[in-house]
Amino acid sequence: MPLLQALRPTLPILIGASLMLSLSMGLRQSLGIFLQPLTHDVGISVSDFTLAIAVQNLAWGFLQPLAGAMTVRYGFRAIMVTGSVLYIAGLVLMASAQGLVSVMLGAGVLIGTSLACTAAAIAMSVATRAVPAAVRSTVLGIVSAAGSLGSLMAAPIGQILNEDYGWRIGLVGFVVLSLALLPAAWIAGRVDKIPLPPRKPDQIADTSAAVATKIAFGNASFVVMTCAYFVCGMQLVFITTHLPSYLLICGMDPMLSAQTLGVIGGFNVLGSLFFGWAGGRWNKLALLGGIYFFRSLALGWYFMLPPTPTTTLLFGAIMGFLWLGVGPLVAGAVAEMFGLQWQAMIQGLAFMSHQLGSFMGAYGGGLIYDALGSYNMAWRVGVALGLTAGIIQAAFALIRPTISSPPVLRTA
Repeated sequence: MPLLQALRPTLPILIGASLMLSLSMGLRQSLGIFLQPLTHDVGISVSDFTLAIAVQNLAWGFLQPLAGAMTVRYGFRAIMVTGSVLYIAGLVLMASAQGLVSVMLGAGVLIGTSLACTAAAIAMSVATRAVPAAVRSTVLGIVSAAGSLGSLMAAPIGQILNEDYGWRIGLVGFVVLSLALLPAAWIAGRVDKIPLPPRKPDQIADTSAAVATKIAFGNASFVVMTCAYFVCGMQLVFITTHLPSYLLICGMDPMLSAQTLGVIGGFNVLGSLFFGWAGGRWNKLALLGGIYFFRSLALGWYFMLPPTPTTTLLFGAIMGFLWLGVGPLVAGAVAEMFGLQWQAMIQGLAFMSHQLGSFMGAYGGGLIYDALGSYNMAWRVGVALGLTAGIIQAAFALIRPTISSPPVLRTA
């Protein structure tokens, strides 16, 4: 088949990028499992823990453009391997934490910095450069789908170790899993040997990071996408950070939160594959708006009802399908608007907005819970902003389309 023929020369690179993304995202998304036992054991509050997660998201977001710019100068391999080492160090520090400072440095600063070097923006940029434009959107969906598998493994393992041996052993298990980041990053770094394709006339040529940034923010479609990305981060990190705590407060089985995170990871695979395929055929930015809109409807439906195992797992399935589908769409849109040389940095600029939203989802949710004793106000704000962002994003994309679909690879 033409798709397999197109991918065969760079398959090791794609596998390495997928494994790196899977581990970095899966471990990070499962840290909420340890919120209750860790805070009780080391004597910190829920908002203290969520502040560390919020710092993680801010470090990730604000360092993402820098990591992307550094790949232009130093190559992807050096950045990804450095990030892998920082991830391992962050988990070790978190597992040995005795107070807020260790949690803040480990879960916040180190893991946040690592994610800027190993997570979606870098992994997607690696995959984008490694394949022809005709199969790019589909491949980005495949890599994003593979990146979803980490939570399928990490969440259940972490919960089992946490329940049987305590939260420190659970985090030690995460340290062991994170060691695989090193070979994955090294293999994915082979992409540095692949030359950039010829640029189109309207794409960014050789220039400085400052000029590339100015060009990006002068594009109205990019600005709208970046603003809507804020709500995406707010909703997702609110769920990963606070859903385990919410279910525990409601008297549900603690394993249900791990099962739900696992279901999210599983349906991530289907959603990523679908939106990767769809992005090669329809307007990527309009699809993003649809994701935000329907995700917000699902969030409102779930929190309006008393949680049950059935509704919680169904909610996880819906959210999972609409979760990482944004990855191939954003990466593909940035590549089509601006080319590949500065893709990682420009995608990182958009991701800063996403991570500001993540900060609000993690820390804001914790503050609201500590102040009001419930999550009602937090999810209502998330639904209202999500519906607004989805409608504006889709309407702008349809009224003012600026991205043409790439050529579709056809079978012989």
